Amino acid sequence: MTSVLHNVRTALDRIDKTDPQINAVLSTLKKESLKRANDLDAGGANGTLHGQTVAVKDNICTDVGATTCGSRILENFRAPYNAHVIDRLLDAGAVIVAKTNLDEFAMGSSTENSGFFTTRNPWDLERVAGGSSGGSVAAVATGMVPYALGSETGGSIRQPAAFCGVCGLKPTYGRVSRYGLVAFGSSLDQIGPVATDVPGLARLLGAIAGRDVRDSTSVDESVPDYLGRLDEPVGKVRIGIAAEYFGEGLDNETGKAVEAAIDVYKKLGAEVHEIHLPHSAYTIACYYIICTAEASSNLARFDGVRYGHRTANPQDYMDVYSSSREEGFGAEVKRRIMLGTYALSSGYYDAYYLKALKVRTLIKNDFVEAFKKCDVILSPTTPTPAFKLGEKSDPLAMYLADIYTCAANLAGTPAISIPCGFTESKLPIGLQLIAPHFAEDRLLQIAAAFQQATEYHQLRPPICATH
Repeated sequence: MTSVLHNVRTALDRIDKTDPQINAVLSTLKKESLKRANDLDAGGANGTLHGQTVAVKDNICTDVGATTCGSRILENFRAPYNAHVIDRLLDAGAVIVAKTNLDEFAMGSSTENSGFFTTRNPWDLERVAGGSSGGSVAAVATGMVPYALGSETGGSIRQPAAFCGVCGLKPTYGRVSRYGLVAFGSSLDQIGPVATDVPGLARLLGAIAGRDVRDSTSVDESVPDYLGRLDEPVGKVRIGIAAEYFGEGLDNETGKAVEAAIDVYKKLGAEVHEIHLPHSAYTIACYYIICTAEASSNLARFDGVRYGHRTANPQDYMDVYSSSREEGFGAEVKRRIMLGTYALSSGYYDAYYLKALKVRTLIKNDFVEAFKKCDVILSPTTPTPAFKLGEKSDPLAMYLADIYTCAANLAGTPAISIPCGFTESKLPIGLQLIAPHFAEDRLLQIAAAFQQATEYHQLRPPICATH
């Protein structure tokens, strides 16, 4: 049996050799991870993730190393406690070896908005890894670690997973505690697993899921044996196909790969049903009003007084506040704070924020009705494969990269992205499956059935062969 120390040294060595080309990692926890490896080899905790190396998105608090959220405003911040999910990983015997890059405060779809550097796609270094969990996903895709944690507000695990050819899961809102996750949009945020295959997702989700009394939105719902249930017969599967997810803007190669995936399910005996999500057209507008409003409120705490960056030689208190935020926040974060503040301001609250909340309810109800006809909804994860670095300089064009993913965050439903093919230029294509609330076990079963019949998830980017 391989020692934990060997696993950790292998991970750290791979990060040293591979990451200079990818920029997935913001910081390594070398000293801490080597010490933990020695402790585990000496007879420490022996759980479901014993000795497994894990990378963690850097907006999840750890009591060792920095927690920067990919922002200059928190460049030197050290969290005084672990997030709930970190304690759960440690209890399961995992070793956290790195904190990964992200779009600043998880605001972005390409990791180009990081305050430090851009993460590159391991399949094509001139393309984005996706975002905002691009660092976590790229670390798994290149084999730096077998597992990683990301966070989602509108597709930030599933979208980069699709771009980088790995698997990513957004659990039901409330399934995993948000305690210790630095908030972006509190009614949308959720921590989730990244792995190369569905069993990996099941193993990691099983370790972090469950009630946490420190998070009032954490739901007291029993946690199934996700990994064990993958061995159970999947039975008759009803798949819902919504025309709204196969319309204008969908890349031709992506559409064909997803249609081929539907055929795979048909050969496995699945029933395919036409469904409708009539309010899909309002998803992006609804999402960006709600998430920016919540960001405006959540990021008000970064004031240059209590923690984080503080401007030098301020003239007065207002200068402390305004200059510290001006110097510390990047352009996209400032944009979203201003949009959210406007949406919440007097005279516009009812016209924008309140209306968006009502539309959110309609979107959620669309899913409730759809699931009366199907077990999962199948769609592309993204409308296109990974785009080139700098290609989407228009913020609205970037926002549309989340057009198929953010509805699940608005509705609070679990959703997964798994590889389902490649373009002619060898770029991965992601397949999205969405399930009813707290049906992660069924979702994972259905995703695993596809992987048992295909090999897309087994393919690795060329960079893995050279390191």
